[in-house]
Amino acid sequence: MSNTTPVSFSLIAFAAVGAMALLLTSALAFAAQPSGEPAMTSTAPASDTLSARQQAIPLIAAAMAVSDMPRLNAALNRGLDVGLTVSEAREILVQLYAYTGFPRSLNALGELMKVVEARRARGIQDAPGREPSRAIPTGDALIAAGTANQTKISGAPVQGPLFDFAPIINQYLQAHLFGDIFERDNLDWQSRELATVGALAATPGVEPQLRSHIAASLRVGLTAAQLRQLIELLAESGDSGAAKRAREALDQHLAQTSRP
Repeated sequence: MSNTTPVSFSLIAFAAVGAMALLLTSALAFAAQPSGEPAMTSTAPASDTLSARQQAIPLIAAAMAVSDMPRLNAALNRGLDVGLTVSEAREILVQLYAYTGFPRSLNALGELMKVVEARRARGIQDAPGREPSRAIPTGDALIAAGTANQTKISGAPVQGPLFDFAPIINQYLQAHLFGDIFERDNLDWQSRELATVGALAATPGVEPQLRSHIAASLRVGLTAAQLRQLIELLAESGDSGAAKRAREALDQHLAQTSRP
């Protein structure tokens, strides 16, 4: 990288990225979305149903996105009860700062701390989980890894008028979101997309990004049936608005990809 494209972000740079949450998710909205692309080989085999662990993830994300702490508390307890490790729950809340902003992420992490402490006081020993198994690359290697991840998840190299107008935002996306964050292997990509879809579905006004992450979810190996189940989970949790937005996004994507 040149000296004009820093990879090690300061707190101010991170805050700027968090403040532009909609732009962070716009990368997928402006990427080409070819149909019929095979699922990534690094993901689990396709299934028609979400596991109990997977079902907990979008509920955690949706509650976090709207700062509903009682609902988040219940969702975190549910997730830990069905096998989420503390590390996985923490990683979900850390990643989502890129989509919902630092304040919500920090508050949600504080709620997770309370949940873990309360469960420990009741004698529940939750599995701690693990940290990433490999060092995150830096410099040019980070840009290369982030760009490769972005291309896989988006279905094509990311380009378009928005990124011609503000190329720095794509550098942040490649180096930080798809590099620093998506290179962390203590949470698989299917789980990351379940969290992102849950958070975006709960957030009015980001429907283009939600549609893009519906497509990304299918690319990383989730199925339409699993996404239908996610929608039902949102509805059953009482978030009819989130369920409606997710249903419309999935229907629109499937209609678009089924055209001759």
